[in-house]
Amino acid sequence: MFTPATDKKIALFLADGCEEIEALTVADLAYRAGIPCTKVSITDSTTVVSSHDVTIVADTVIGALPFDEYDMLVLPGGMPGTTNLGACAKLKEEVLRHAAQGKPVAAICAAPSVLASLGLLRGVRAACNPSVEELVIAGGAELVREPAVRDGRIITSRGMGTAIPFGLAVVEYYLGRETARKLGENILYGAGS
Repeated sequence: MFTPATDKKIALFLADGCEEIEALTVADLAYRAGIPCTKVSITDSTTVVSSHDVTIVADTVIGALPFDEYDMLVLPGGMPGTTNLGACAKLKEEVLRHAAQGKPVAAICAAPSVLASLGLLRGVRAACNPSVEELVIAGGAELVREPAVRDGRIITSRGMGTAIPFGLAVVEYYLGRETARKLGENILYGAGS
C-alpha cells in the first residue's frame, strides 16, 4: 500500500520508443520512497510501447494532466522515445513553463538533449548518453560523465545502467541523502556478493 512521504508529485513522461528501464526505475523508486509519481503518455492513448517492445500502461495522457499539480517533470530516454518527446509541442511548452517557475526537471540517457534544445542546460553541469553529447554541449551544458548529476533544479543521467543512481537522485532531491542511501541499501544497490 502506497504511503506518501511528501506532498510533492512527479510526472513521468512516456513516449513510444522510450527506454523502459529508465522510466520504470524512477517510478519504482519513487513508489518505494513514498513520492507520488504519475506515468503520463504523451499521446492520446495510455498504452505506450517501449523501444524493446514492452507495453506499458500509463496512468493518464498529457492532454488530461493538470501540470500545475506536479512539482517535478521527468523525461526518460531511449530511441525513438527521445525523438518523440522532442516532437511533442505540449511537453516542450510545459517543460519551459515549469522551469521558468523554478520547478525541477530531470532527464536521462538521450533525453537531456531535449532539455538542451530548449536552452535549459546552458551553464549547467549535465550528464547524458554518449550518443547525444554533442547536442548537449551545443546547448551550452558543461558535460560530466557521472552516473547522475544534480545542478540546481536539474537532474541528468547517462543511460539504462545509471537508472538506479538517477532514481535515487530524484528521491534525494525530495527526501534527502540519508533516505536515498537507505533506499539504495534496501534494494541492494551496490551490494557485493
